[in-house]
Amino acid sequence: MAGKGTPATVLLARQKIAHTVHTYVHQGGQAYGPEAVEALGLDPARVFKTLVAEVDGALTVGILPVMSSLDLKALAAAVGGKRARMAEVGVAERATGYVAGGISPLGQRTRLPTVLDVSARDLPTLFCSGGRRGLEVELDPADLVRLTGARIARITAAGRERG
Repeated sequence: MAGKGTPATVLLARQKIAHTVHTYVHQGGQAYGPEAVEALGLDPARVFKTLVAEVDGALTVGILPVMSSLDLKALAAAVGGKRARMAEVGVAERATGYVAGGISPLGQRTRLPTVLDVSARDLPTLFCSGGRRGLEVELDPADLVRLTGARIARITAAGRERG
């Protein structure tokens, strides 16, 4: 990869984590996750989005399949909280050091409590943002858990897939 990379790709290289970088040209006009699925020809069940929420006032990261919706109550419960709401975009960007649509769970400016959806557990690899729009990294879910300190829990809204 040309240049110095993103904090996410630098972390993966520094930790000697097996991963593959996938790039595509971000076109805009649609949600970032579905765009990555389409542009890279991937199984949507293996492409994960990174969302930042506030749980009882503390920022918390949820990592879940791009075609699913975040269950805020489940996210709160996974970290021992009561109430959750989506964080404001500017707050999420400042805390993570990434721009919306390119927020990676890896190499964030501030290490936040993180929950990975249980659907990742049995995947050989998953794809998540590499730290900018149009950049996905493919890695073993166990490595993602280890690097982020993530808990594994069901955080998707049952029966509510997004298109």
